[in-house]
Amino acid sequence: MAKEIKWTTEAEEKFDEIVIYLEKNWTANEVEKFIEATTKVLNYISEYPLMFRKSKKKNIHEALITEKQLLIYKVKPQHIELITFWDNRQNDISKKYI
Repeated sequence: MAKEIKWTTEAEEKFDEIVIYLEKNWTANEVEKFIEATTKVLNYISEYPLMFRKSKKKNIHEALITEKQLLIYKVKPQHIELITFWDNRQNDISKKYI
C-alpha cells in the first residue's frame, strides 16, 4: 500500500528554488525533466519507501533525483516526510540531515 507523502516547508522552498533557477538559467525542457524526475522518484518512495539509500540517522533516506539533486526524506509509520532537496555540487551535505 502506498504511503502518503508530506512536504516540509523546507522541502517545498528548496524545490521551488530549483525550479526558479532552472527557469532562469536553462530551458523549459530542463524544468520539465526535473519535475518529471521528481514525480517519478516520489512515486517510487510512496510505494517502496526503503528502496533508496539509508543514511546514518534513523529512518532517513536519500534519493537521487538527477545527478545534481538529492532528495532527503524520513520514513514514518503513517507517511513519508520530505525533508529537503540537496544540490550535490555543494560541499558537505550538512550532516544535520544524514
